[in-house]
Amino acid sequence: MSEQRKPAEEYVVVRHRPGDRLKRSLILLVFVVVAAAGGYAAGMAQGGFRFTSAEKSSARLEDKTATLEASYREARQQLVNLERGQLMDEQALKQARKTIVDLETRISALQSDLTFYKNIMAPSETSKGLQVDRFSLASDRQAGVYSFKLVLTQVGNNKSYISGVVAVNVIGMRDDQKEVIALRDLSQEIQDLGVKFRFRYFQDVEGKLALPDDFEPLEVQVVAQAEGRKSSQAERTFNWGDLTEN
Repeated sequence: MSEQRKPAEEYVVVRHRPGDRLKRSLILLVFVVVAAAGGYAAGMAQGGFRFTSAEKSSARLEDKTATLEASYREARQQLVNLERGQLMDEQALKQARKTIVDLETRISALQSDLTFYKNIMAPSETSKGLQVDRFSLASDRQAGVYSFKLVLTQVGNNKSYISGVVAVNVIGMRDDQKEVIALRDLSQEIQDLGVKFRFRYFQDVEGKLALPDDFEPLEVQVVAQAEGRKSSQAERTFNWGDLTEN
């Protein structure tokens, strides 16, 4: 009886494209980053003071920061390996570097927010009570117009609400004379000389301001006055150049 012949083995030739694997990884990585950022933004944008407790917000931020840092390390290692082997095309290389920069920026923002919450819940002995946490400016498309954001915080004792008023003045020069202009005279969103506040953890005051054509701003002065049982005052002065240098 003759021995049955085995069929010949078949081989399929597949073109090796080293850049394809990285591109697929980058697309997945970007999707993860966007999903994490979207979830974070949605959570922060929900009513009231945008969170139920600073402790829960801090825990969520720690989880998101850890996830992004892990994704960043993985993408960074892929980039290093492929650059060493010179196995990726120029377009994939540019996309990898852009992803790395986006991850670094996002991680930095999350770490900043995490520090913000931790400072509220576990402050130093010298920084308790009502605080002027920050004042920021972003240049608008129109010359002399800026978006502003003021953040007030109650550091340490957050069991009860704190209320009062906060005044913002822009100090500068006009016709070689020093001039102080109240924020209500520069912004349509601000109607009163003192903006009322009431919060447990923090509160934002946002809007746009438009400077007079012949006015040269030098500083922004913020004075917050708490009323009632928690009567106190917090004051900070911000250099205009520092606020607009970015």
